[in-house]
Amino acid sequence: MSRIILFNKPFQVLSQFTDSEGRGTLADYIDDKNFYAAGRLDYDSEGLLLLTDDGTLQRRIADPRFKLEKTYWAQVEGEITDAALQQLRQGVKLKDGLTRPAKAERLEAPDIWPRNPPIRQRANQPTSWIEMRISEGRNRQVRRMTAAVGFPTLRLIRYAIGNWTLQDLAPGQYRMDEVHLPVSPAPNPRRRRR
Repeated sequence: MSRIILFNKPFQVLSQFTDSEGRGTLADYIDDKNFYAAGRLDYDSEGLLLLTDDGTLQRRIADPRFKLEKTYWAQVEGEITDAALQQLRQGVKLKDGLTRPAKAERLEAPDIWPRNPPIRQRANQPTSWIEMRISEGRNRQVRRMTAAVGFPTLRLIRYAIGNWTLQDLAPGQYRMDEVHLPVSPAPNPRRRRR
C-alpha cells in the first residue's frame, strides 16, 4: 500500500520543494520531504497536485500510457462558442502536433476560492468557464488549446486526476490517502496482438 497526498496547489507556487529564486514551493505547505510530485502543475495554475512516497506509483500516475484523465476548469476571455467547443472536442493543431480530442463543455462559474491576485479582466470583455478533460500531458496544453480556438485562458484550475478530486480542499490544504494501483500500463489499442 502506498501513501498519496492530494494537495490543492495555490496560484504562484512551484510543484517542487526547493527554489533558488525565493518563489513559493511545496515546502511552504508540506513538511514530509519523502513525497514527490507525480506530474506537474504550472506555477500560474491552481488545483490538484498528487504527491506520493512510492517511485513506481509516481511514474504510473505521470505516465500518459495509463491515460489517467485530468479535469480542468478554465476561465477564458470571451463567451465560449459552440464552434470553439467543437474544435476542442476534435483536437487542436498546436506547434507540437494535433492534440487528442478533449471532452469540453460550458461550465457555470464554479463556487470556488478567490484568486490572489485576481485575474486581469477587461471591463468590456466578458469571461466564461469551460470544463476540459484530457488524457495527455503536453506543456501548458489547456492554455495553448483554448488560445488556439480564440479564447485565451485567464485562470486554470485542475479539479481532478482520474478519480481523485479536490473535494473541498482550500488552496494550500492537503489530505493523505492510501492507494493500491496496478503497475502495468493499460493496453495500447494501436498495438497489434500476435
